[in-house]
Amino acid sequence: MPKIYFFVCKSKIRTLLRYCFYALIFSMLSSCSHQITKHKISRILKNSAINKDHFTGFALYDQDQKKMIYQENADKYFTPASNTKLFTFYTSLQMLGDSVPGLRYLVKNDSLIFWGTGDPSFLHSVLKSTKAFDLLKSSTQKLFYSASNYTGNFYGAGWPYDDYNDYYQVDITALPIEDNVAFIDADAQGNLQIRPSYLKMYLQMDTSFHPKNYRVKRALEENKFVYPAGLVPSKFHQEIPWKTSASLTLELLQDTLKKPIGLINLQMPASAKTLYSIAADSVYKQMLLPSDNFVAEQLLLVCSSTLPGGKLSTENAIAYSKKNFLNDLPDEPQWADGSGLSRQNLFTLKTMIALLQKIWDKVGNEQKLHSLLPTGGVSGTLKNAYKTDNGVPFVWGKTGSLSNNHNQSGYLITRKGKRLLFSYMNNNFTRPTAQISGEMVRVITEIHNRF
Repeated sequence: MPKIYFFVCKSKIRTLLRYCFYALIFSMLSSCSHQITKHKISRILKNSAINKDHFTGFALYDQDQKKMIYQENADKYFTPASNTKLFTFYTSLQMLGDSVPGLRYLVKNDSLIFWGTGDPSFLHSVLKSTKAFDLLKSSTQKLFYSASNYTGNFYGAGWPYDDYNDYYQVDITALPIEDNVAFIDADAQGNLQIRPSYLKMYLQMDTSFHPKNYRVKRALEENKFVYPAGLVPSKFHQEIPWKTSASLTLELLQDTLKKPIGLINLQMPASAKTLYSIAADSVYKQMLLPSDNFVAEQLLLVCSSTLPGGKLSTENAIAYSKKNFLNDLPDEPQWADGSGLSRQNLFTLKTMIALLQKIWDKVGNEQKLHSLLPTGGVSGTLKNAYKTDNGVPFVWGKTGSLSNNHNQSGYLITRKGKRLLFSYMNNNFTRPTAQISGEMVRVITEIHNRF
């Protein structure tokens, strides 16, 4: 077979090699320019004047590479505020199934005896669970309620008493009803109306009450709601926690069920049946998207109800979770309540990152996890904080705010598709929270855009 020779001039070969070399260098530089490095993140953060006047921590973790990219004060303890709800979320994922236990009950002769599980969904204004209500309403037995399985305080450890009149600080109870909150509104005639309507007897005018802005105030230790004399503002709306008690629970139940119920002090036997009330995911959404403190606190009681003995205890739920699900965290969390209202909660950013990964692994479905969390530019507490990237969200997470504290922890996807975990905490600042929030959004958005 004859040989075939190809002749290419040397100049063309040199040109081709030069082109390939430049293409390789360009490709390498392009690739490097999109790599996330500690130095690049440090430059983004150091451009901030805001971060320098208070205690700040930031941690960024690459999920695919399984490594920490950047950490500043990540091993220091911060007051997390509502980032605490991520601990409650993870514990609930571990201890509850697809549905939330709504009631424990026992049929004995001609009586139906029932105990609460802490379930927050019973006639809840948003969740609107009615399964427990339907069971009690349709029962032909005599009804008896026992509150013996909860002996805890009506407030969490370290909660401030001067917030008792605010919607976000609701009493913790074994059997909450209608959010444990009084909804007070102005009607078309300019009169105040209250829900549940049973509480109307406790709503009264007080001519000696002269608040700066029109509002209703409850007495500290009783259900006495007073409002000032004068014109009620149109579209007035206020939500005030009522002072809970076993007797008031009984009265409200009788009022809504339209049937008598007895109060009995009976320990719950192991043989008591469980009624499941509502899909757990819907309760998680209500806790996480609007950052509902009431739901968070009650969920820890529900978790404790699944332990042997069925005692409702925030402390028991936390201790069980720390021992069985959180014993491998980088730094032991100081965990006091379900919602983050307590300043006794203290977590490090390294622990928050590890918790985010645990949540990711437990849910096992990115789309589902994103649907349960506030989404930047789309839903929940991050709806107005971030803008989407041409309609596509890129951050999902939990905010946390107390006076002088503002934090975010969550999941971030960059334009190049990198999947990151982040925790960004700001404690002890005196400037307006909006400035802190804006700076956090700037940093997270720049990381998304650049990488």
